[in-house]
Amino acid sequence: MDKYPISSKSLEKHYHIDGNQFSQQYKEHLSDFTQWDQKSHAHKWMIFPENIGPNLSIDETALTNGELYTIITNKAAKGQKGALVAMIQGTRSENIISILKKIPKSLRSIVEEVTLDMAGSMNKIVQKSFPMASRVIDRFHVQKLAYEGLQEMRIAHRWDALNEESKAIREANYKEEKYQPVVFDNGDSKKQLLARSRYLLFKSANNWTKSQKKRAEILFAQYPDIQEAYILTHNLRLIFTQTKEKGIAYTKLAHWFRKVEESGFKAFTSIKNTIQNHYQGILNYFENRSTNASAESFNAKLKAFRASLRGVREINFFLFRVAKIYA
Repeated sequence: MDKYPISSKSLEKHYHIDGNQFSQQYKEHLSDFTQWDQKSHAHKWMIFPENIGPNLSIDETALTNGELYTIITNKAAKGQKGALVAMIQGTRSENIISILKKIPKSLRSIVEEVTLDMAGSMNKIVQKSFPMASRVIDRFHVQKLAYEGLQEMRIAHRWDALNEESKAIREANYKEEKYQPVVFDNGDSKKQLLARSRYLLFKSANNWTKSQKKRAEILFAQYPDIQEAYILTHNLRLIFTQTKEKGIAYTKLAHWFRKVEESGFKAFTSIKNTIQNHYQGILNYFENRSTNASAESFNAKLKAFRASLRGVREINFFLFRVAKIYA
């Protein structure tokens, strides 16, 4: 039962059993939950030093009622048995570090690389707990900032379009006229154009459909600043996808910073400053091109397991099952 993340309820219709009763029997008699050596503290922390390897990922996830846990996984296990190194309640760096120090320093010293996001607490945890490891900022978190900046500009224009339309409707009503919105060649009104452009701005122009190409052409003609921001976002993505050497990436990012400064876009200036504050960790990506995708995948598995159980009723038993499957 522990090999696959399924619930006892799902067995009812196949084996004609009482799922709740079977779950209770499994917990109290069939499994070794009552003798589990981490049972007393699992809801606060559990560690598996034997699963440490040279390449780790660190991330956070919400298990139940928004309760956050910091999770460290071994990339070599590819999300299977042996993947879970530590699972600790909360995200406070001092607490996480104190728990991780329960793992012998000799084991923590074999870690060569840890991928993480740009949270300052995560950086501190890795720095203090795995002193020999290179810290690699996940490229997708960096790119996400640029996408969010671009979408922020689109949304701001959409609010302006909504306000403009509301004003025009009021004026038409005052004149006892029927309001007719301006419609572009593709049939979109201004507010529709901005709403329907959301997804095309996430994609490369090479992957646009015929209708998306037409919509983008109209959008960029109406809002040149969105086009400029789209180009900035696309160019940042190209730095990560096409650059192979750390030194070249350093130079390309410097050129990108200059373009951002020339644009004067407030959102992108904030993104530039954030990247500069995490420069070394971001540049470390270009050494092995490591990402935090394995951590994101592991989090997705945990959430799917929780969903299959229809929620977490007893956190310690849930974590016992997680440990059986992934540790």
